[in-house]
Amino acid sequence: MSNISRRGFTLGVLAGTPLLAACGNGVGGNNAQKIDARVDTTLNYLYNTYPNTRDLAGKSTGMLIMPLMTEAGFMFGGGYGRGALRINNSTVDYYSATKGSVGLQIGAQQFAHVLFFMTEDALSRFRRSSGWVAGADIEYVFSDKGENLRADTTTSTAPVVAVIFGQAGAMAGVSLEGLKYNRIIP
Repeated sequence: MSNISRRGFTLGVLAGTPLLAACGNGVGGNNAQKIDARVDTTLNYLYNTYPNTRDLAGKSTGMLIMPLMTEAGFMFGGGYGRGALRINNSTVDYYSATKGSVGLQIGAQQFAHVLFFMTEDALSRFRRSSGWVAGADIEYVFSDKGENLRADTTTSTAPVVAVIFGQAGAMAGVSLEGLKYNRIIP
C-alpha cells in the first residue's frame, strides 16, 4: 500500500472537481421556477411600459421571453441569456440564447427581448429546429423617444416580431441576428 502525499491528494481532488461539477445538470432544481419568475416580471414590465404589446401578444401563436441577455466584447464578443417559450400563457419549453461575434467592438450591455411568433408555421419551425438562429426573417419593433412602440404595416405580416427593451450598458446597437436559441432543461 502506498502513501499518498498531501500534494498528490490535493492535485487529485482538483483534477476530479470538473468531472463532478459536470454531473449536476440542474434537473430537479429550482431553476425553472427562477426563469418563470423572471419571465413574469419581464412581461409585466413590457405590458406596463408598452401597452401596445398586449395586442401583439394576443395576435401571436407563441412568445419566447428572454428576461436578460448579457453581451460583452473587445474585438471578440459574446452573449448569453435564458428564457421561456409560452403558448397560451403557459410555459412549454425553456431556451438559452448564445451569440458570438468578431470585429470592431468594445463594451458590454444587457437587454431583454421577446420574440412574438405570429404564425403557426414560424412557431413550428422554431420548436422543431435543433438550434434556431435569428436571421433576416425577424421584424423589429422599436421604441421612439416617447417610449411608445411603433410597428408599421409590415410588422403585422412578419412571421416573427422582436421587441427589444430595457437596454443598459455601453455598447453600440442591439441586434438579434446570429443569436442561436437552443432548448434546455433548467
